[in-house]
Amino acid sequence: MPREQGRKVVASNRKARHDYAILDTYEAGMVLTGTEVKSLRAGRSSLVDAFGHENNGEIFLHGMHIPEYTQGTWTNHEPRRVRKLLLKRAEIHKLLGKLREDGLTLVPLSVYFNNGYAKVELGLAKGKKSYDKRQDLANRDAQREINKAMGRRSKGMD
Repeated sequence: MPREQGRKVVASNRKARHDYAILDTYEAGMVLTGTEVKSLRAGRSSLVDAFGHENNGEIFLHGMHIPEYTQGTWTNHEPRRVRKLLLKRAEIHKLLGKLREDGLTLVPLSVYFNNGYAKVELGLAKGKKSYDKRQDLANRDAQREINKAMGRRSKGMD
């Protein structure tokens, strides 16, 4: 069977981009069991309430939900188990230095397969205040109106 090519997104965390200002992104591999990979390939995963955390100089992903594989037997996995992330040592040191700053956290933005390997995109994030969220919504609405007006003008309707 030929190896998969390209990038296939399994799950994305759209709420994270609403709740946090993403300062930097990282790509990390995950240590998974066989039934977890099969469940991910079926497109079943949730990143709601997931976050990255440091333990003994390593980064772990907490709260990510991968449901049990339906054809799995006694070898099935725990759906919300803690999963180790695979990053280079220099990236881990850089991340840990930034995470020790005030108010920064590590949130997963998406889970995908890149050339057959399961990867997670992590965002170094700072929490937004409610007025920041309202400002972002207002900016997005204004940009949408501008694009509509430009589209109408280019079609000669205005």
